[in-house]
Amino acid sequence: MKSKTKPNGKKPPAEEKKQYLEPEFTKVRVVDFDLKELVVLPREIDLNEWLASNTTTFFNLINLQYSTISEFCTGEICQAMTACNTIYYWYDEKGKKTKCTAPQYVDFVMSLCQKLVTDEEIFPTKYGKEFPNSFESLVKKICRYLFHVLAHLYWAHFKETVALELQGHLNTLYAHFIVFVREFNLVDPKETCIMDDLSEILCAPAPLPALTPAPSATAPSPSSQNHVTER
Repeated sequence: MKSKTKPNGKKPPAEEKKQYLEPEFTKVRVVDFDLKELVVLPREIDLNEWLASNTTTFFNLINLQYSTISEFCTGEICQAMTACNTIYYWYDEKGKKTKCTAPQYVDFVMSLCQKLVTDEEIFPTKYGKEFPNSFESLVKKICRYLFHVLAHLYWAHFKETVALELQGHLNTLYAHFIVFVREFNLVDPKETCIMDDLSEILCAPAPLPALTPAPSATAPSPSSQNHVTER
């Protein structure tokens, strides 16, 4: 399957309009505070411990989010792992490039992530156990693959996500993830640039709610008093 991007760089066809960028959907979140506060490294926490904890959490949450629409992501419907006219290919441990369907690709991603985050030699959970020298590069690998899954969810399955009324959870998860990987430079901006339009909207600090005028302390007017006594 070839990419639908035309050589002259024209915009995608109308049917590929990015529904997820429409204000009625981008405004839906499950939290309204600054996500930056959630990702900044606490003073008393070791960097690797923080990366391990957050990476494991994101793996579990993104896996769960994908599972909500997995019945719609089939080999017939999603014949390639696509996102914004980009096709992702899987590379095995020997570096062999493999084209696969989206569900196959996601299965490869989740199986690899599960294997890594549960490996005591890579993600140690026992006190005093050292992280391997390769730890940061493996975290970056996991985050890059998880980004591919998030991008595919928006590009191919946002309609189903809205039908399930889960767009608020997806938006919040995506924004939290992007803020996290940016904070620690875990994914190359060249990798995430295909979703920059969405990231710019969702990662912007939430606007402060409008202040509601304080209720007046003056006595009620005669007309309102009359209304109350006539009930």
